[in-house]
Amino acid sequence: MYFASFSKRNATNLSWEQRKLGEISNKVTKKNQDAVVDEVFTNSAEFGIISQRDFFEKDIANAENIDGYYVVEPDDFVYNPRISTTAPFGPIKRNKLERTGAMSPLYYVFRPYDIDLSYLDWYFQTTCWHAFMRFNGNSGARSDRFAITDKIFNEMPISMPQDIEEQKLIGTFLTKLESLITLHQCKHNYTTIAFALQKTNNSTPSWEQRKLGECFTERKESMPDGELISVTIGEGIKKFSELGRHDNSNDDKSKYKKVCIGDIAYNSMRMWQGASGYSPFEGIVSPAYTVLSPNTDIVDSKCISYLFKRSDMIHVFQINSQGITSDNWNLKYPALSEIKISVSPYLEEQHQIASYLSSFDNLITLHQR
Repeated sequence: MYFASFSKRNATNLSWEQRKLGEISNKVTKKNQDAVVDEVFTNSAEFGIISQRDFFEKDIANAENIDGYYVVEPDDFVYNPRISTTAPFGPIKRNKLERTGAMSPLYYVFRPYDIDLSYLDWYFQTTCWHAFMRFNGNSGARSDRFAITDKIFNEMPISMPQDIEEQKLIGTFLTKLESLITLHQCKHNYTTIAFALQKTNNSTPSWEQRKLGECFTERKESMPDGELISVTIGEGIKKFSELGRHDNSNDDKSKYKKVCIGDIAYNSMRMWQGASGYSPFEGIVSPAYTVLSPNTDIVDSKCISYLFKRSDMIHVFQINSQGITSDNWNLKYPALSEIKISVSPYLEEQHQIASYLSSFDNLITLHQR
């Protein structure tokens, strides 16, 4: 998808061309004579080029017979004809291990030139080359292997910008995008891990089950003047000025609710979508929002604000919302106050979890920038 969009974007700008794989790469034919290289690699559709010991947790190849294996250098590419659900024509992966290994002669090893390696690496993670394989090969006698001759394989067309700097830009962009996605996935995983921590020592109590009504009271105090803030689904509480909004209404703000530092505010109509957040500043919100004032003897509200963003917690908010359809689902404070959460009895532990996840937020923000 990315390569199709890049190609279309550049159709009227920088020229793209198609080069045959055999025009930009050489087949690696160097054999592992005298078994000089003793580490055997395998090519996994899921993990890429990986040590056989790590993948199978043991050596599969006979050390006495690997002298007929190909020597794979760093940044060489390897085609594995073994097919799977995730790799219907077999995976083509780049050796990113930064060390040399030996590869079974069942694999096709090639060394590219005159092309950016990162670009080519990403190209083979797309399905752009699948059509060529489909029309020029077959599953062969074994249903788990794809059959294609070396000669035909090298006829594979590779679409690329003529300018290698443009190739590098595309490769760099997709690598950074992957890193950002990984960070977001890790954030979700670490949030789950953080809240799964339990005190198992017999001398200390376990995490407690508490109703949200014990942890928070509803703040109903109105304040007609103050910084206008909003509760977003993705970024929590934001000032109007941060969102580029201006208050152009002439509404009577006498019923607008006060939000204090440390409060959690949420959109009762969108709580099932994650529209809640911890407030790092004082301000006012529309009467449509609900403001939760924390019982600071029991909870760290910033810690609980991360709990509110977990997918399982959002599901709980959804099933407790009232309304016939999603357009009018509503989670008012009385219903929310009856929901139970697991919380550490130690405020310091809650502080540490909040601090850890906040640091991870900052790291993600830096990568986004």
